Amino acid sequence: MKTNKIITLVIAFITTINFTSCVEDGDFEIPNSLGAKESLALQSLLNNNSYSEISVTNLKGLFVNGQATEITSDIYVKGYVTSSDFSGNFYKEFFIQDEANNPTAAIKVVLELTDSYNKFNVGREVYINLKGLYIGEVRSGDGVVAIGGKMNSDDEVENLSLNQVNDHILRSSKTEELMPLVVKFSEINDSHVGLYVKIENAQFPADLAGKTYVDANDRFDTQRLLESCEGFGYTNFILETSAFADFKFQTLPAGGGSIAAVVSKTFNGSDLVLALNKVSDVKMDGAKCDPLVSFFSEDFQSAVDNSDLDFSGWTNFAETGRELWTEQVFSGNGYTEFSAFRTGDAVNIGWLVSPSINMDAQENEVLNFKVAQHHLDNDVDNKLELFVSTDYDGTNVLSATWQPLSFNVPKKDDRWYAFQDSGLIDLSSYTGTLFVAFKYTGSGTNTDLDGAYMIDDFVVGSK
Repeated sequence: MKTNKIITLVIAFITTINFTSCVEDGDFEIPNSLGAKESLALQSLLNNNSYSEISVTNLKGLFVNGQATEITSDIYVKGYVTSSDFSGNFYKEFFIQDEANNPTAAIKVVLELTDSYNKFNVGREVYINLKGLYIGEVRSGDGVVAIGGKMNSDDEVENLSLNQVNDHILRSSKTEELMPLVVKFSEINDSHVGLYVKIENAQFPADLAGKTYVDANDRFDTQRLLESCEGFGYTNFILETSAFADFKFQTLPAGGGSIAAVVSKTFNGSDLVLALNKVSDVKMDGAKCDPLVSFFSEDFQSAVDNSDLDFSGWTNFAETGRELWTEQVFSGNGYTEFSAFRTGDAVNIGWLVSPSINMDAQENEVLNFKVAQHHLDNDVDNKLELFVSTDYDGTNVLSATWQPLSFNVPKKDDRWYAFQDSGLIDLSSYTGTLFVAFKYTGSGTNTDLDGAYMIDDFVVGSK
């Protein structure tokens, strides 16, 4: 057995992780409708000056990888229940998140209680007295931090006993209506585990038509693929449904719409999944979405490393300084980059202008691309700007009228070389011939203005 880590809070530790101050008498309206014993226990916890509240985020921060940790300090955590076993899709567990609206963190609670929805209904505000409980994983390595009642020989947490549930998990009289956090499939990550989320423009792929939520041959659960239209393609995610769910043999909807569910993980923690509280949270009775259709694109895959040539109709122009945009290749991926590093120029201004784009052959046009930065120490003076022009003659960049457009610009604190989405940029108001330009401004004198910007997957399409 691994050595158990005991948490003992001291004043310096409390200051470090920013616990909220103790609650003074009279600050809480203690419910009277829950039963005298539970109301008294909650009142005692909240008005005990030796206890402090810890946020869900800071509580998760106490987790030590591969270990179950006993909490011996006088702390409690408050949260709102996000998952329910009402339909049989969750079993002996529920999640709580830190806020009813716009939550930022959630944590799992494992307990020896079935039909827990009768007591811990979705949206119920609960307070958990953490002293004597444990923080860890139910299955080592699954990546889901949980509150448990004891530790087993594998240094994992096990369920709270019924006595521990009664003594440690205290309800208030509040049940809030949870507003699901609206996210895209591509945005969901480990930080969302336990949160109640909503995805719009969602649907099941056509090849699942007529299928049910659970395959009759599956003993434990079934995974069904979900898809959503994001830009010029589909993004996918997994919906996992228990073979014990009461809606398991309902047919998957054939239309499109939205789905609200709790972010969870597979049994071994290998994949993120969505889990439904109830089947009515799937609202897919509308038309299915279609991705945008591309009619002009450049992926820079013909790039020649460190070349400022081979731009296939693009205009590469140095307004100030000698440096030009270059095409680069890294791990087989081509992209274009402007780097002022060691150019020796006090100022570098470089333009990269697209070939002409016909805006009259379609409607509802949008622009999208991927953009990254590296060695960017100053993202105020060191700039990447986006412009469009309808009067550029194809040769004289500075004589054209350029209109600026907004996009998601990488900041100096973003991870180097990590491409991010520009967002969908509306071009629908333009007609005739359009040119799109990237303009870099910086310095190459080994100052804080000699970083680089990278562009990839430039696409113009229509809805």
